Amino acid sequence: MDTPWINSYEPDVAHSLEYPTTPITSLLDAAAAKNPTNIAINFVLKYLAGGRITLGGKLTYRQLKEAADRFATALHTLGVRKGDRVAVMLPNTPQFVIAFFGALRIGATVVNINPTYTPRELKHQLNDSGAETIVVLNTFYPRVQQIQAETSLRRVIVTQIYDTLPFPISTVVRRAQHKELDWVEVQPDATTLLFSDLLADFPAAPPLVQSDAHDVALLQYTGGTTGAPKAAMLTHYNLMANTRQIVNWMPSLVYGRERVMCAIPFFHVYGMTVGMCFAIAQASEMIIIPNPRPVDIVMEAIHNEKATVFPGVPALYIGIINHKNVDQYNLRSVKACISGSAALPMEVQEKFGEITGGRLVEGYGLTETSPVTHCNPIYGTRKSGSIGIPMPDVEIKILDLENDQPLEWGAEKEGELLLRGPQVMKGYWNRPDETEKVLASDGWLRTGDIVRTDKDGYFYVVDRKKDLIIASGYNIVPREVEEVLFMHPSVMEAAVAGIPDPYRGETVKAFVVLKPGAECTVAEIRDFCKANLASYKVPTQVEFISELPKTPVGKVLRRVLVEMEKDKQAAKQERKEEV
Repeated sequence: MDTPWINSYEPDVAHSLEYPTTPITSLLDAAAAKNPTNIAINFVLKYLAGGRITLGGKLTYRQLKEAADRFATALHTLGVRKGDRVAVMLPNTPQFVIAFFGALRIGATVVNINPTYTPRELKHQLNDSGAETIVVLNTFYPRVQQIQAETSLRRVIVTQIYDTLPFPISTVVRRAQHKELDWVEVQPDATTLLFSDLLADFPAAPPLVQSDAHDVALLQYTGGTTGAPKAAMLTHYNLMANTRQIVNWMPSLVYGRERVMCAIPFFHVYGMTVGMCFAIAQASEMIIIPNPRPVDIVMEAIHNEKATVFPGVPALYIGIINHKNVDQYNLRSVKACISGSAALPMEVQEKFGEITGGRLVEGYGLTETSPVTHCNPIYGTRKSGSIGIPMPDVEIKILDLENDQPLEWGAEKEGELLLRGPQVMKGYWNRPDETEKVLASDGWLRTGDIVRTDKDGYFYVVDRKKDLIIASGYNIVPREVEEVLFMHPSVMEAAVAGIPDPYRGETVKAFVVLKPGAECTVAEIRDFCKANLASYKVPTQVEFISELPKTPVGKVLRRVLVEMEKDKQAAKQERKEEV
């Protein structure tokens, strides 16, 4: 296929790149060697109400590397070896960065785990990955305890939120945390260890373990066609390549001088690559906040810490521009923002630019691509409704929906987007059948997204072949939610679909058919889901209907449900306008 999008690249953006064959830990090594006294982590734990005082702490690149090396030494001494899986179940904290690089330092594979997962979801991910070690925040520890005997876990490393904070802030935070209702006091034993003890007891002298560029660095879970999440195997090379592509996309940024707002969770591949890895590759300061809600916390952090780069999702930017007190914060330090996970209206991009003076652009990616493959130029032409143009060295094919044959460039037809590039995953962990469905032997990845292009090479996502729901950046497989609904004793049939939502992009709605004579309320259905699903997967809306729309062979037509919902919303809007 031709590459007309090259003409839309900004002047200083390279059209093709050379990619390092070193492990991802080399990013931290280089930053610590070149800029040892630069602030690596600025951990913003909490702003005192009504003031501009922050509780948190900072680590230089020298200190961060030393901590990661200490943790690596500890893991190796405990028996972790190359190829072993180390699960990390943490919010955005210094401990996440330390655990991530420490595990990779000795050749282990990191398994990212969403901290909101229920015991049921957690057990599946641990058993599927075969992780024998997990690093977890103490408040999440009871969920690990609940299922530990049913997994392969041999050691649980528990950290407290204040473990890396300096004295006396650590004491202030510790006293405050101990008063919280969800505080869990953990007593170490033979299989339960304290993160703080490991950093204190072991030297920064891990054994030299050679990692090949194509070794698996990360197992990142994403939706499966069978409902159960599956893990994309992302190699060191994949992560290094995508980080290099993102750095290249923003040539105006200054090495060693930027401050990156890390509000998107690191356990999400977008937050990990576009936030953490990108920042370290640039020896930038990571402004880390554990939870970006309410959005006031993000605005306060930008105001005080002068963030210059702010990767995020539409919900964050929409929350900021519509905040009643946005004019009380100085957000003018922001230079560049890349938004992912959902469509970003042009009016949001423009309004955010007016408030900050920076440039906000929409991009596109997949868990399977580490994740970024497309983006609008930061300071070049950005087009409304477009995911932008392909990153350097990303090859494109668009397949005809009728015959599965490649379309000629310029064909005014929609087709399925296929990708090939250095950031494309190795495959799915222990899922050769699933891998074969989407990844060809010659490296082409079927995205399942239906796209069209314009004459300038800009891409537009118009639909999805798969029934994935993307809400606030999180991928949700309808079948996984449906399986939980079927567990409810009053439910005979159920279907789940993603419906338009102005804040989340899409939100989860459940259509439920009750068993004859059964009675149930919306609240009961949602409470049942809350007990078995992570909060972001729980249906925000539930509608009881008499029957589900189906094909002649009995397959539920989710698209019909979505169209019905859109018609309802349109009719509601018309009535509102008439009033």
